[in-house]
Amino acid sequence: MESYKYIVLGAGAAGLSFANALYDTGERNFIVIEKEQKAGGLCRSEIVDNAPLDIGGGHFLDVCRADVNNFLFRFMPKSEWNQFHRDSRIQIGEMVIGYPFEANIWQLPQEFQVAYLKSIAYAGCNIGIPEPDKFSDWIRWKLGDMICERYMIPYNSKIYGKNLDELGTYWMEKLPNVSFDEILLSCLNRKPYGKLPGHAQFYYPKKYGYGELWLRMANVIDSYIKYNSCVEVIDFDNTIVKLSDGSCFKAQYIITTIPWTCIVEYIGMPVEIQEELKTLKHTSINITYIPETLKTSAHWIYCPDLELPYHRKLIRSNFCEGSKGYWTETNSFRYQHEGKICYFNEYAYPLNTISKTNTMNKLLNFSRKKSIIGLGRWGEWQHYNSDVVVERALKLVKELI
Repeated sequence: MESYKYIVLGAGAAGLSFANALYDTGERNFIVIEKEQKAGGLCRSEIVDNAPLDIGGGHFLDVCRADVNNFLFRFMPKSEWNQFHRDSRIQIGEMVIGYPFEANIWQLPQEFQVAYLKSIAYAGCNIGIPEPDKFSDWIRWKLGDMICERYMIPYNSKIYGKNLDELGTYWMEKLPNVSFDEILLSCLNRKPYGKLPGHAQFYYPKKYGYGELWLRMANVIDSYIKYNSCVEVIDFDNTIVKLSDGSCFKAQYIITTIPWTCIVEYIGMPVEIQEELKTLKHTSINITYIPETLKTSAHWIYCPDLELPYHRKLIRSNFCEGSKGYWTETNSFRYQHEGKICYFNEYAYPLNTISKTNTMNKLLNFSRKKSIIGLGRWGEWQHYNSDVVVERALKLVKELI
């Protein structure tokens, strides 16, 4: 049995950031275990039609976290990135409106503006109705019936599934926040108001896909990464990891960035927590390349129309130099084989179910006492963007060192 101070499970954004930050401190007594033959996780890229395609969906580097970006620019210098002002849109029938919807109603014909404004004026948050606990009720309470029924309900059901009542509201800070007064001002002054969405400005590599960044990070610590290795068992009593080939690794700390639900066996975990683990849910997505180049300057377009299988189009020719075409993201249960080039991602989005917070608090508190720490989108079962994942990895290294 091999022994290390740190075992890092997963060579995606979280695992690579933690391992490289650890390496920066002078620590060498660690190993990263990765199931795939290539690093990057959901941020991996492949060359498709002579240009990069991000096979895990749309991933971009937000400009807002300077410390994170300075860390990442050490591996891929800032000179190798282009900076963009986000142009994302929503397609409603024949109309296309800027995102977020409520801040861009002014882009619609006046008769539609009046109808949407009247609907929002009677939304629960504007007439004193208490805030609900279920996501599907919350979006109606926040945005009114029209936006709810024409955009939010169909769009979110395409991403997360039909039963939106399973989702809670504790993650709403991730969504843009635009007050009724700000919506009125936007219509009067014909410009958006309110909290800007994530990635309001973002970086994307000039010559590569987003996956290039993580490959370079992996190259720095290449001799510390064990590829093609699937974790099957975690022993909480002895901080031991067992792989599918039967090999075992012991550590002082285990940092897990992989989905908790993909582990076959947990030794020493209370039965109660193991049962609650079964309630954690996620969605899978298919990424499909379409060679047609769309006539739009948008970087990506949200598509709530239930007649379309996909929920988002990413127009790579508008942010990836020298490319053409676009790719679609489709929840796998809706996928209809609409393209020849397709990549499947089993673990794409963790679902923010009502019971999830309580389950993860129990799990992470128990694990931490056993020196097993969840990190990142899957280790913490949170829909973190890559910049947030890196920030949390850097913070954890400082804490442990």
